[in-house]
Amino acid sequence: MASLHNSPTVHRTLFSTTSSHPQMVPHRRGRTVQFRVRAHEASPSPPPPALDCCKRRLMLIGIGALTTSLLPERFASAEEVPEKYQAFVDFIDGYSYYYPSDWRDFDFLGHDSAFKDRFAALQHVRVGFIPTEKKDVRDLGPMDEVVFNLVKNVYAAPIQKPTIYDIQERTYDGKNYWTFEYELESPSFSRTAFATIAIGNGRYYTLVVGANQRRWSRVRDQLKVVADSFRMIDI
Repeated sequence: MASLHNSPTVHRTLFSTTSSHPQMVPHRRGRTVQFRVRAHEASPSPPPPALDCCKRRLMLIGIGALTTSLLPERFASAEEVPEKYQAFVDFIDGYSYYYPSDWRDFDFLGHDSAFKDRFAALQHVRVGFIPTEKKDVRDLGPMDEVVFNLVKNVYAAPIQKPTIYDIQERTYDGKNYWTFEYELESPSFSRTAFATIAIGNGRYYTLVVGANQRRWSRVRDQLKVVADSFRMIDI
């Protein structure tokens, strides 16, 4: 059973309203299922760095070609996947998530998987991970401080003004996930996104799904489903 906890009130000095710090503002206001399953062949030695991005191939497998024993129980039932979404499941790297069924996969530098809208390329989801010795996302420190530092020092470019709208913690099957909504504003362009971070399998996972700020009010609810769907699979 998943549980959801909203972030406590953030200290005013932590989320300064100056351009160099993120702002913390109030929040704004019968299915056919296919699974994309990622697998790769065993290799006697690691591939060269130049070939790392090509080390695996994506296999598209219809649900009819999969047996129940191949999929975890929570993915075996079509009722688990929302209408108009598909499930991406990576058994090798230990994670899964939903994405809109009309999106297509593409290569995003430095990320493990990515899907984008067919017509609005900036509307996309991407997942990456790095090794870590930590066991849980809570080991990173206080949630508000960690998110603040990520948005300000990792996600935002020097010319961008970051704003954080909401931070939430979810617990699913004993694993903790932090999801936050933020905007990066620059003089000529603004992008709003959700990010979900989690730690498990010796990996620090990050899912980011977002869109052009002008489209955000229309697609926010759709993209929130993607952000909340991220799960770690034990490997």
